[in-house]
Amino acid sequence: MRSPHERFVITFNGEIYNHLSVRQELEKTSSFGAWRGHSDTETLLAAIEAWGVQGALGRCVGMFALAVWDRQERRLILARDRCGEKPLYYGRFGGAFLFASELKALRVHPEFRGHVDHGALALYLRHNYVPDPYCIYSGVAKLPAGSYVEVDAAGNVGEAVAYWSAVRAIDASRADPLQGPGAIDELERVLGDAVAGQMMADVPLGAFLSGGIDSSVVVALMQARSTRPVRTFTVGFAEAAYDESRYARAVAAHLGTEHTELVVSPTEARAVIPRLPAMYDEPFADSSQIPTALICQLARAHVTVCLSGDGGDEVFGGYTRYMIAERMWSTVSRIPTPLRRLAGSAVRVMSPDDWDRRMRAVTSLLPVRWRYGRLGDRLHKLGNLLAADTRADVYRALVSHWSPPGSICLGAAEARSRLTDLMEDCDVGNFTEAMMFWDLMTYLPGDILVKVDRAAMAVSLETRVPMLDHRVVEFAWRLPLELRVRDGEGKWLLRQLLYRHVPRLLIDRPKMGFGVPIDVWLRGPLRDWAETLLGESRLRAEGIFDPAPVRRKWQEHLDGRRNWAYLLWDVLMFQAWQEAQAPSSHSAVPAIPDHRSQAVSAAC
Repeated sequence: MRSPHERFVITFNGEIYNHLSVRQELEKTSSFGAWRGHSDTETLLAAIEAWGVQGALGRCVGMFALAVWDRQERRLILARDRCGEKPLYYGRFGGAFLFASELKALRVHPEFRGHVDHGALALYLRHNYVPDPYCIYSGVAKLPAGSYVEVDAAGNVGEAVAYWSAVRAIDASRADPLQGPGAIDELERVLGDAVAGQMMADVPLGAFLSGGIDSSVVVALMQARSTRPVRTFTVGFAEAAYDESRYARAVAAHLGTEHTELVVSPTEARAVIPRLPAMYDEPFADSSQIPTALICQLARAHVTVCLSGDGGDEVFGGYTRYMIAERMWSTVSRIPTPLRRLAGSAVRVMSPDDWDRRMRAVTSLLPVRWRYGRLGDRLHKLGNLLAADTRADVYRALVSHWSPPGSICLGAAEARSRLTDLMEDCDVGNFTEAMMFWDLMTYLPGDILVKVDRAAMAVSLETRVPMLDHRVVEFAWRLPLELRVRDGEGKWLLRQLLYRHVPRLLIDRPKMGFGVPIDVWLRGPLRDWAETLLGESRLRAEGIFDPAPVRRKWQEHLDGRRNWAYLLWDVLMFQAWQEAQAPSSHSAVPAIPDHRSQAVSAAC
């Protein structure tokens, strides 16, 4: 679309939720002419023409990736939303400068060369995703969230400019702290406004509902602002340990939503796996991508837009590590390092599954809020933490998979990550707040938002995330930490707001996450598929992974001695992605049954 005076041309992916109020402001300017239509794209173009890119982006509330060509100055501007809900890739190949929301678009260009960046691969193995600004392909970058970059007519790329900085926002928020009982009312107002703004749609609208804190509060605020039942969607699983559908059903019944629930069998869930490489474009190994794809597919059969509760953990302090890491570090850091390392080794002598079996009787006697799932995996992480020297080391141990990645990745020097820069350059307070900040800047845009956006886009579903309205994020950082994390309980203030709408007994229970039993599947129905991808001769011929440690962990997992599901899934998802890029380069991999129609598969 061209701007009113035809100086700017835009291609735009996303939504500007407040574009009507931006229009009203534009109409007061002396240079305003007349509107040609009703789209937010036209509003955005007029805003850029009136106030420039920085001024326009600063006024817009939304999720987006965009490219604007300035015909007068012959420059290209690429920009991305504040928290990174929408992706934007770019790079120069031969005589062409390429940019797109999907790597698929870059790959079809005749100048594109898809060589794996081994430094980015090492980061992927550590984090189970490729963090920005890196991409799995050499020569391609991902634009960081909240920034824009200028490219001249010759294809020369400038430095990324942050039009919104989480660090600046946090500093400003702390200068205006919020205390007292009015905090709940203010949260309801700010988050309610974000929800209301994102409910504006001229297509069918719904919401994901797991029955947890985040999705329940979003749905509760939606229902409070709707004159008819909100459409809500839940995917349940036959394995009881992974099924939260009964909780979602109870919350939906209390709120009076029009609820749709699909209970899938293990076979149906596994049928998603062959589509994951095409869906995610880059190697991506958060195994909750499987249920995410299923719930997006379910919702798209009924609505076009879905609101999500994502972001609540990072913004309001919901992850278990926020409750325990600082307290644990203040204790263990007093213990001599050799003794700590010895204790860590002792914890790891028993497998996670053995720990789970032995502790089951003990945990049943604990208060509900202390009954953590997958205790064995958590104890093994504790063993790793005992060897840490700094709080940054503790956080790295908590969020790292293959550590160091060079232990299996041949000839790969791990690229310097943005997380390292943040740890060294940004001081945002105590350890708990630092972890929340690091997650907001890295794990959230690199994992959580990628997982949802790609799964939704694969079925043409638009997802919106009210928790990541920048005004909600800035509000959360006005809160003292004890209003977010209190008495070993995360998201304290968010819970208090939810209790106004939903009884406690429907909400208070251990945090489950959104997972599937990958560990069991790899020993059973996925074994042949995994064995082919992890075959020693294949790994040796490809020259990317050292076969010895991969095969050792694979055998230990099959024998039940250790649960290496997460580490193995990282390797498997890279192997499956590589297979999808060059399907004729290897012998056929045993197929996992996929019962979806050809039409839907083609759309994905």
